[in-house]
Amino acid sequence: MGTATINGELWGVRARDWAVLQEEQHREAYVAVLERLGVGEGMRLLDVGCGSGLAAQLAAARGAAISGIDASAALLAIARERTPEGDFRTGEIEELPFADSSFDVVTGFNSFQYAADVGRALREAQRVVRPTGAVVLLTWGPPDGMPAASVVAALRPLMPPPPPGAPGPFALSGDNTLRELVAANGLKAELVADVHTAFAYPDLDTGVRALNSSGVAERASRHAGVDAVAAAHRAVLATFVNAVGEVRVPAVFRFVVARKA
Repeated sequence: MGTATINGELWGVRARDWAVLQEEQHREAYVAVLERLGVGEGMRLLDVGCGSGLAAQLAAARGAAISGIDASAALLAIARERTPEGDFRTGEIEELPFADSSFDVVTGFNSFQYAADVGRALREAQRVVRPTGAVVLLTWGPPDGMPAASVVAALRPLMPPPPPGAPGPFALSGDNTLRELVAANGLKAELVADVHTAFAYPDLDTGVRALNSSGVAERASRHAGVDAVAAAHRAVLATFVNAVGEVRVPAVFRFVVARKA
């Protein structure tokens, strides 16, 4: 099965919570990438796995013409609310419904790792970007020493057994891993950089609700129960509550900017 078939329904169950509470936690990483690429007026940008469209909205505010594709119709409905002039489509990121050399920039913010075939998804990104354009893959930074890694790990005991050989959430986090991955799929890494940020919530209840909104959490809920997932998130977030009850979990994202080889 392709990415859309596997992930679309899972990520749409709590789409509004994801858009309002959890996708916002990625804003700083999105802005860092858009600034690094100089996204602006007259550029055409495709966001692969665009979700509820925050990155697309930020790019549109800079003057770019926006397209997006995602597995979840529910998330795409929010993306269209945010950027009505954008071209948002439901589909497979391994089979992009766009012509060759259509875009100046193709971004994949925490999306390529969810592809059933990451290499094929990258080759599709390479196909639709213009000869002088850029492809960006953003994923988690290395887990060692990153507090947010403990949040990710909290659901591990509650997940169904993964298929043999299935990659983990940090499978693409290595510097050399990213460089080798893009090189194997017709691209050359221009740079690999990290964005240091944090997941910040006004209180513990909000943090639990935010983390419960992901497709990964929904998969765990269907295997182990909603209460077990909420309890796991509450326990791990409780270690990051400050004196006034706010939650702040330092996180690192890593991205590669690649161009056609």
